[in-house]
Amino acid sequence: MPEASLASPLGVTLTENAARRVAFLRTQESAPGAFLRLAVSGGGCSGFQYGFTFDDSRQDDDAVFERDGVTLVIDNVSLELVKGAEIDFVEDMMGASFQVRNPNAASSCGCGNSFSVG
Repeated sequence: MPEASLASPLGVTLTENAARRVAFLRTQESAPGAFLRLAVSGGGCSGFQYGFTFDDSRQDDDAVFERDGVTLVIDNVSLELVKGAEIDFVEDMMGASFQVRNPNAASSCGCGNSFSVG
């Protein structure tokens, strides 16, 4: 399993807020060993959509990113679509959610859960 460096061009950054939220959710779910998996799939109103799940098994093609004891795992196909992105957790008047600031997205929908590439 390749360990991806945050300094690499493929690096994906997990913010402090996102890491804190993942740690909290792991505690709530009684899953201390689980990690956050980000996968991109076809669909959504803009062409691709982000999916976040907890997982406890890694695949051979997973890239691994860590922050503050929290692990983020992304498969190689998804990584090509989100390389250089920042994963954040935001709470505002509209609610609370994980958000992806993706430099590869040419456009995204209003909810921020789907995007298209140029």
